[in-house]
Amino acid sequence: MNTQEELEPLETELKTLIINSLGMEDMSSEDIDTQAPLFGEGLGLDSVDALELGLVLQKHFGIKIDPDKHDMREHFQSVATLARFVSQNRQPV
Repeated sequence: MNTQEELEPLETELKTLIINSLGMEDMSSEDIDTQAPLFGEGLGLDSVDALELGLVLQKHFGIKIDPDKHDMREHFQSVATLARFVSQNRQPV
């Protein structure tokens, strides 16, 4: 399991991917709280954003995302949970 220190560069990379892929040019990675919810009251993403983000993550990190898996929603809770998921599932470069 990765430590928080090891995940920080990945969290920053994920924040940048979210900003670039979802057209949030008025934000910077510092504006996104790593622990804040991605959906609803947090960053305010919606289901269309979730699909777009899922596609970007699959392409960028070479991971497989199965939207029918019950725990997938848990992985997309915040940047922190997403970083742990990507770290555990990404394909070696």
